[in-house]
Amino acid sequence: MTQTVKVCDVDQELKEVLKKFRFRKSKENAAIILKMNREDLRVVIEETLEDCTVEELCEELPEHQPRFVLYSYAYTHDDGRISYPLCFIFVSPPGCKPELQMMYAGSMNNLVQEIQATKVFEIRDIEELTEDWLKEKLVFFR
Repeated sequence: MTQTVKVCDVDQELKEVLKKFRFRKSKENAAIILKMNREDLRVVIEETLEDCTVEELCEELPEHQPRFVLYSYAYTHDDGRISYPLCFIFVSPPGCKPELQMMYAGSMNNLVQEIQATKVFEIRDIEELTEDWLKEKLVFFR
């Protein structure tokens, strides 16, 4: 017996929170960790982190469950300029239940469009999510 994968919805309240986060004025790193509520098939906020490093963010992510992360990062360019890219990171560690991975993967594109993310990254191993990894990814977007 096969099950169909349902794509989770993003409700209006969450859209407003994410929009405010996107246009925030703070110059500190910050993150919103999103998860899927399997009962009502909605994307919900699991945790909000203010003034956090990439390493602190990793400590908050579960080792065997997928998550979406919206990370506002203070990025210093080679010429000294500072920008604040909004990074969408899909974390899908090995050992996740295939059903969960499919739910998250099936919902990712809709969520990316809803929040108008342009810097979208995927990572499998949480240990790979480091500041150096993020800087390497952001070089492409100069």
